Amino acid sequence: MITNFFIPELNNHDVQELWFQQDGATCHSARATIDLLKDTFGDRLISRFRPVNWPPRSCDLTPLDYFLWGYVKSLVYED
Repeated sequence: MITNFFIPELNNHDVQELWFQQDGATCHSARATIDLLKDTFGDRLISRFRPVNWPPRSCDLTPLDYFLWGYVKSLVYED
């Protein structure tokens, strides 16, 4: 998906100022994946063991974990 869709789509946009963040899952931080993303984003990559280490519990950088899923859960379990 990264090589066939994501990176070609990025080429259609100005990504010089764009940062890429991913979680610390082992499959997401495999050497081949990180090398591919580092070629695209350089030092603007937030991930495990990268120039900017991924903060696993940052409410500023993981808003979906702290807002969206809590909101969706409140709708699902609504009386």
